[in-house]
Amino acid sequence: MHDLFEEEEKKGYVPLAEKMRPKTLDDFFGQEDIVGVNSPIRKMLDTDNISSMIFYGPPGVGKTTLAKIIAKSSNSAFLELSAVTAGVKDIKEFIEIGKFNKSNGKKTIVFVDEIHRFNKAQQDAFLPHVENGNIILIGATTENPSFEVNSALLSRSKVYVLKSLTEEEIIKILKRALKENADYKNITMEEECFPIISGLSNGDARSALNTLENLINIAPVKKGKINITKKDLETALQSKTFLYDKNGEEHYNLISALHKSMRNSDVDAALYYLARMLEAGENPLYVARRLIRFASEDIGLANTNALLQAVAAYQAAYYNGMPEANVNLAQAVVYLSLCPKSNALYEAYSKVKDDAIKTANEKVPLHLRNAVTKLDSEMGYGDGYKYAHNYEEKMTNMVCLPDSLKNKKYYQPTNSGNEKNVQEIMRRIEKIKRGM
Repeated sequence: MHDLFEEEEKKGYVPLAEKMRPKTLDDFFGQEDIVGVNSPIRKMLDTDNISSMIFYGPPGVGKTTLAKIIAKSSNSAFLELSAVTAGVKDIKEFIEIGKFNKSNGKKTIVFVDEIHRFNKAQQDAFLPHVENGNIILIGATTENPSFEVNSALLSRSKVYVLKSLTEEEIIKILKRALKENADYKNITMEEECFPIISGLSNGDARSALNTLENLINIAPVKKGKINITKKDLETALQSKTFLYDKNGEEHYNLISALHKSMRNSDVDAALYYLARMLEAGENPLYVARRLIRFASEDIGLANTNALLQAVAAYQAAYYNGMPEANVNLAQAVVYLSLCPKSNALYEAYSKVKDDAIKTANEKVPLHLRNAVTKLDSEMGYGDGYKYAHNYEEKMTNMVCLPDSLKNKKYYQPTNSGNEKNVQEIMRRIEKIKRGM
């Protein structure tokens, strides 16, 4: 039970990320739509009319920092709970503090980190005290609050979505740390190190500052000065693999190698290239999106579960993050590698795309149009349309393509996996329609 602002003056080791925590909105990097000029939060602070809110976003984007800035700017008491370790007893203690402060004319902000980890009863404990103003609740979550925060509590809070910091914003934070930290006045770093550290951080400022601090701790001191080089960074990260540029050629080479290894059903190679990317700090969601694409481009209807596996891997990577998501993605990579392959959907769309562009001015056949108005009916909209459900086979021989394309065949299933069955279904449909 404590006001965290009192701890800032305590002596002893303080991590660089904590030292560089912004104290005002003017020092806060990123989230311009939330904290920029004329933003909602600035307006709240200008009028000192703070309401309960939920900050939703990935780690290291400033959720806790923003809560502290709001508390300090509004001259409110600031109390922090971690939903991982706190229980209802802790909540009640903080609420009592809020009641006491309110009776003395002072506001109390209770900040709950990882609020999604509180169960329904714990979340419900805040409700009456948020409503009567005993406390102002600020929650932080990396999970979608629509699913993880009780609707009653959510309805009493404004949700702000914080985005991952850009490479440029992370670089500014790193340079600010070197420039403004008195302990680092004799420390410099080669310019090319900044984008590498930024890239490895995945938009997480805390991660970037921790990397910088670790570098400084192991870098050689020469004549009382430290100059961090790319080689020092390479040594600290133990492998040149970690230095690949996620916006450069190696990034695309590795994802290409993963894709082609899976296409060739080479499980070991696919796992290797997956590990190369993940261990180098690649965004796991980028890899997961490529797996979703692969599931349709290279497998398609040959195994309809492939897309389900890929989407599930994306969701697992989203919820778990790294490093836990590595095995989720590995499962999907192995599964997709072992699936029967077919590029029939890819080929079909490539063909139909060309025709769609060439015939962009082709009119939809009248019998497929809906007659919404009387004029539509007079113009023949819907005339000749055959409602498939009215027929025994639930299909008709009605032509649906425009006249110029009516004999075109785009999707040609292969004999691979489940597409054998798809092929047979399409042959049966064709036979029935020819007999009508």
